[in-house]
Amino acid sequence: MSELNDIDNPYIPGFEEYIRQGEPDKRERAQIWRTAIGLQQVDGLQVSEYLKETVKRNIEGEISIDEVQRLVKAYYISKTNREPDDDEKQEADNVAGNIGKILASDTLDFSTNGYIALHRRIFEGVFKNAGQVRNYDITKKEFVLRGDTVRYLNWEDLRRALDYEIAQEKQFNYKGLQKDEVISHISQFVSGIWQIHAFGEGNTRTTAVFTILYLRSIGFPVSNDMFAENSWYFRNALVRANYKNAVYGIEYTPIFLERFFRNLLLGEQWDLKSRYLVINPPTEYAEQPRKDTPTSTPTSTPTSLSETVSRVIMALGEKQLTGKELMNAVGLKDRKNFVEYSLNPAIASGFVRLLYPESPRHPRQKYLLTDKGTMALNQIKNK
Repeated sequence: MSELNDIDNPYIPGFEEYIRQGEPDKRERAQIWRTAIGLQQVDGLQVSEYLKETVKRNIEGEISIDEVQRLVKAYYISKTNREPDDDEKQEADNVAGNIGKILASDTLDFSTNGYIALHRRIFEGVFKNAGQVRNYDITKKEFVLRGDTVRYLNWEDLRRALDYEIAQEKQFNYKGLQKDEVISHISQFVSGIWQIHAFGEGNTRTTAVFTILYLRSIGFPVSNDMFAENSWYFRNALVRANYKNAVYGIEYTPIFLERFFRNLLLGEQWDLKSRYLVINPPTEYAEQPRKDTPTSTPTSTPTSLSETVSRVIMALGEKQLTGKELMNAVGLKDRKNFVEYSLNPAIASGFVRLLYPESPRHPRQKYLLTDKGTMALNQIKNK
């Protein structure tokens, strides 16, 4: 697992002097470029030193983003001594420039066509299939799944699936939701869009830019830096949220993606390292720490428990309850709400388990606390 350390801490040009001390316009441009460059990490790409130096001229206000893109294009055309990684750097430079321009404009067409057009805008001049929905099925080996793959949507249903996800989100009402419910819903929406994997390549970068623009459009003060510094974690959290293996007892795990959004929107400080996302991790990576709590195992303390999960733990106590009994004990009437915002997070966090885990639809299925859940229950009672 030692190779994860380098992956988890990619070098991203800081432009710190602009972000810490720069004028507002310079600071904003620096943050945009940090994100545009940082997002290349999801595909293991590094931008060139030439781009970094040219970007500084844009941050200073000397040249426009269009001029940055023109200079980068001319740089690669005129370059006579090609290096082995030039193709990858050229892709990263071009895509970073396109993303920088998109984030600077801060506009969004929140529709299926808008999502597809965003892919075209990001990868125009880079991929021949930019803006084209794939017409074949795909698999991808993932290191956090130890070589297994997420089951992506079949190509025949891609547009219908995008239409459905976006239409559902347009109708969703955030009014009156608790913070935990907001985080859970946003995670579910972003995860669903990504799992469709509408394109042959570039899905995560497209989803990240789409997410930034969408959250801003509905009023969330989204910081670019979270995506710039944690793009690799963001991708792997999406992988875990969409992976299930009943044979090995692995369920869909949205908790890692939720922690990304909790840091982004609530200011929490979960340690966003991909090493904690690997299935069946070594002992030292079994618990993802939260830096703003006094313990290294935050998931066992009341301070890290959401209100909805706490209610489930308290309702179960030492009992074994059916889903309906547990829902009534928690005081909820909407089953979909209960499963999405209460039961599934409690199971994913390791506080609740199924009586018959190998047969989720067992006619006598019940839910009970794990040892970790019992410890959390005792701490809640003693709080």
